[in-house]
Amino acid sequence: MATTTAKAAAIGPILITGGAGYIGSHTIVCLLEQGYNVVVVDNLINSSLAALDRVAELVNLDDAARKERLVFHNVDICDRNALKKVFETSPTFHACIHFAGLKAVGESTKIPLKYYHNNLTGTFFLLELMDEFGCHSIVFSSSATVYGAADKMPITEETTVGTGITNAYGRTKYMIEEILRDFYNSKTLGESGTTDWSVVILRYFNPIGAHPSGKIGEDPDGIPNNLMPYVAQVAAGRREFLTVFGDDYPTPDGTGVRDYLHVMDLAEGHIAAIEYAGKKEAGTYTFNLGTGNGCSVFDMTKAMGKACGHEIKCKVGARRPGDIATCYADATLAKTKLGWEAKLTLDEMCRDLWSWQSQNPNGYAS
Repeated sequence: MATTTAKAAAIGPILITGGAGYIGSHTIVCLLEQGYNVVVVDNLINSSLAALDRVAELVNLDDAARKERLVFHNVDICDRNALKKVFETSPTFHACIHFAGLKAVGESTKIPLKYYHNNLTGTFFLLELMDEFGCHSIVFSSSATVYGAADKMPITEETTVGTGITNAYGRTKYMIEEILRDFYNSKTLGESGTTDWSVVILRYFNPIGAHPSGKIGEDPDGIPNNLMPYVAQVAAGRREFLTVFGDDYPTPDGTGVRDYLHVMDLAEGHIAAIEYAGKKEAGTYTFNLGTGNGCSVFDMTKAMGKACGHEIKCKVGARRPGDIATCYADATLAKTKLGWEAKLTLDEMCRDLWSWQSQNPNGYAS
């Protein structure tokens, strides 16, 4: 405990936007376990304060320790005045991990202006206030959607981005990446030509699973937009069957292939990114976070069936517009530069997802 307390005192807290969400809550567990203090900003639109209550339980924070090490502000980052008060009332942040944003791909095609306003405006205000209050290190939660329909696998960080993106959600991720680079470059202008800003962009592939305790996990609002939360609800009997959108793709079993990684591996990637930014010279850095392996929809339903002990009911439907056949990462750069790689297996991903789903059949409302 002395070591962790010393680390927290030495560097100041980590600001986490959207920290009560799925990936944010798992990342906070890892941060707290490794000695960091955190300040969470979340408007709870698509997340739950119960997730942070359970995080505190998982890392054995009593009330006094929680007030010091896990501070929560119910604030929308698009409310600049409210966000400024967080900066004014907190110690200088060591770094920011920026998770906050609307994230439903399908919804983003129906209400694109809301996505552009929310995701971009919040980022503008965040960067302005970070600059004003002297927090010059940010880790951004980006996505493999920025690659669009890449025609060559595996996808590296050098693969073309910004073309072929099929939804407003993915475009906001791409735009924010460009905003971050332009912002960083603006800080290198002038007589010195240098800056102390560090920007790390993490392009996730498909995070699934849950904390191995089953205490925290993904809690979709309404019908799940992503494959595995839906599969988990079928496994638990909340939904009758899974519709498989197309079984005629040019893949081994005809279903879409994606790169799935355990959310706990992904969480560790954020700690690696913060530490990398702290050790390296100022700059902008981009990393893929994935396993480097592709799994089909039927691979995933079989693995989930193994975890829950019964077959997952499926019906094959027509392809969805915009879906691509195959998408998986080359994560070599993250391994060589960050010292990070995905370690947990598909069976472990599904085991932990089932642990969460079976213990919490109605999510955090259970």
